[in-house]
Amino acid sequence: MANYPYTKEELYDRSPQRTFPGDAREAAFLLGGIGTGNVSVGARGELRDWEIFNHPNKGFKLPYTFFAVWAKAKGREPVVKVLESELKPPYTKSHGFSSDEVAGLPRLRSSKMKGEYPFVQIDFEDDQLPLKVSTEAFTPFIPLNADDSGIPGAVIRYRAKNTSDVPVDVTVAGSLANIIGYRFNPTWKSIEIQEELKNEFRQEEDIKGLYLSCPGLPDDDRRFGNMALMVRGDKVTCKPAWLIGGWWDGVQDFWDDFAEDGRLEEKSSYDAPGNNWNSNKAKIGSIGLYETLEPGEEKVFEFILAWYFPNRIKGWYERSEDQGIVKNYYAKLFKDAWDAGRYLMKNMGRLEKGSRDFHRALFGSSLPTYVIDAVSSNITVLRSTTCFRLENGTFLGWEGCHDQSGCCDGTCTHVWNYAQTLAFLFPELEQTMRMVEFNLETDETGKMAFRTQRVFGNKSWDFLPATDGQMGTIIRLYREWKLSGNDELLRQVWDRASRALDFAFVYWDSDGDFVLDSQQHNTYDIEFYGPNSLTNSMFFAALKAGIEMAEYLGDREHAEKYREALEKGSKRMDELLWGGEYYIQQIDDVNKYRYQYGKGCLSDQLLGQTLAHVAGLGYILPEEHVKKAVYSIYKYNFRTDFRNHANVQRTYVLNDEKGLLLCSWPHGGRPRLPFVYSDEVWTGIEYHVAAHLIYEGFVEEGLTIVKAVRERHDGYRRNPWNEVECGHHYARSMASWAVLTALCGFQYDMVKGCLSFDPKVFKEDFSCFWSTGKAWGIYRQKMDPETGERKWEIEVLYGSLDGVKVNE
Repeated sequence: MANYPYTKEELYDRSPQRTFPGDAREAAFLLGGIGTGNVSVGARGELRDWEIFNHPNKGFKLPYTFFAVWAKAKGREPVVKVLESELKPPYTKSHGFSSDEVAGLPRLRSSKMKGEYPFVQIDFEDDQLPLKVSTEAFTPFIPLNADDSGIPGAVIRYRAKNTSDVPVDVTVAGSLANIIGYRFNPTWKSIEIQEELKNEFRQEEDIKGLYLSCPGLPDDDRRFGNMALMVRGDKVTCKPAWLIGGWWDGVQDFWDDFAEDGRLEEKSSYDAPGNNWNSNKAKIGSIGLYETLEPGEEKVFEFILAWYFPNRIKGWYERSEDQGIVKNYYAKLFKDAWDAGRYLMKNMGRLEKGSRDFHRALFGSSLPTYVIDAVSSNITVLRSTTCFRLENGTFLGWEGCHDQSGCCDGTCTHVWNYAQTLAFLFPELEQTMRMVEFNLETDETGKMAFRTQRVFGNKSWDFLPATDGQMGTIIRLYREWKLSGNDELLRQVWDRASRALDFAFVYWDSDGDFVLDSQQHNTYDIEFYGPNSLTNSMFFAALKAGIEMAEYLGDREHAEKYREALEKGSKRMDELLWGGEYYIQQIDDVNKYRYQYGKGCLSDQLLGQTLAHVAGLGYILPEEHVKKAVYSIYKYNFRTDFRNHANVQRTYVLNDEKGLLLCSWPHGGRPRLPFVYSDEVWTGIEYHVAAHLIYEGFVEEGLTIVKAVRERHDGYRRNPWNEVECGHHYARSMASWAVLTALCGFQYDMVKGCLSFDPKVFKEDFSCFWSTGKAWGIYRQKMDPETGERKWEIEVLYGSLDGVKVNE
């Protein structure tokens, strides 16, 4: 019997988004643009995980980098504190906290974080401070505008309100470490500075700031770069470089200087001789803004953090110093960090409006809170170190990331099959992936390398082709075409795309019955043998897409070939694999080959049908069987407790948590060695199954799965903005976007110029975010529950829907 762990009230909950107290140590919200790297904000308000240097860097903190507040109420002693809440246990370290963590400086009593992408807000409480202080940070994010969503920087604003009955002088200062060109010493777990560093104060009209560079590094060095911390206005105080000396002289001198009067001396007045044994370490600079607040008055202290590290290794993995470099795309847009920060400041009104429009459209949707949470939180994958853009605009991605390196290279087709977020928000970037897959990585025979190497000028990856990955690229090509109406894309890749689809007939279909049955490499990093519905549903969805694309291009030969294969193959597979409740794998001896599933209930058994629904292709298998099968996946694979689940594989769900297994054997027949991930739980598969359930009318079952996923990412057990599979910020998690399209009943065809909506929840009073390659905005409808009459309106917030019909 299926598990229903939530009440209807819980499933349809639309309460405000959750918040995370300062002790939610796992909560970390990413700032940074697409392909720029990022820095995260923790629940205490601290800056952490500095990943701006062209590689992942989980746990990496810039030394002495923090914001602080000085507040002096008239007639009272000043209060000086780091703008973070108090550090939380454990405190166990062999030497205590190091000086560069400034753990011993006073902090605010408590904090509470709320993240609604792309904005994060932290509210602080402190009974000693004569102020109410909060911070808001974001990097501009505007769908369909990848350039303005790819700025290497962030806006950080501190809002202070005078809660006393007298005027309060306030200074907020940010300190930033220059470690450009650093190398990390794993033995000492320390930063080693390689070159002479330079900190300077710059001024340009009303813009002032710190500019951090390393003049000794040539601009083609992979470590070359610069950073900036910028402000506006006349009430600015700055110490470009802290005192250089031994021990912790620099931070002592800075804190004493700042605490005295809330102003910063340009240069330290301390000149007594000392031991300068650490003079080659990071060079720290500070800049602040000051104001006087009358009782009840509130003001904002705005800082722009920007960075510029244009060079990355030419390839996926760092192998040697002479490997060569390629440029990040953002190096085309900006000449240095100051230029990026200036652009952010000069265009703040437009950039912020576009970002807030997106936020309003998405978070104002009539969807359960946890659904919006799931959809929005996985957008961070696009701006994490999982993804990057080359100078020519090509978008590339790992599968995920280790703590200090990428994980599983090559924009792997079978993993990126699941991801929907990029296609709907930045279709021009998704289209570059199709260009690489077909025109670079598909050979004359139609064989496609499912990990790209040729994009860097290397030889094509010599490995088995991935059945699900290769067929998925055809479905995704169709999706991109329909989302954008871009005929040129279709014409540019059709020759190789049709070859890639034709390849299936000769390579994976051994007996010509249009059911794939040969050795089939797939997303589980193994090969299935014999007919199975995972690869065949992908094949049939690709065929259905191929028919329409071929007909549109006048390629009648391919259209007829694909039509015959779809009609006969789909019918034949249904006869072979339908097991009464769900589709199985046909194999005479399930233990003849390792890593099969036989009579198991595979959560991915209808992935091709899910992708077909998202793309608007309709059914590729009998509707009745599809509905029964997807319900069986929920019935047999969803667990409400994992205490008694035996799993010797990787573990992503524990104890009383809920989740969807990749496979189960409800009627026996489990192989001696089943496929290697069968007992695991992957969020990307949970989301695609949830979306499919909703498409088939099992709305509450789909919502149950989504709610279970987001409960596990609560800021204590896991980071709400980092769904892990094989690495941090795993690409498959972006399947969550399909939950939105399913719940909204969103269908699109920009080739024919039409959009339609059929909400599955809150039909009487509904709104949702929508996006195509031409425009995005808000859809609203009201429906009379008695007559069924529907009144709707559509608000375009970006782009144009000229010539597009809605709900016709």
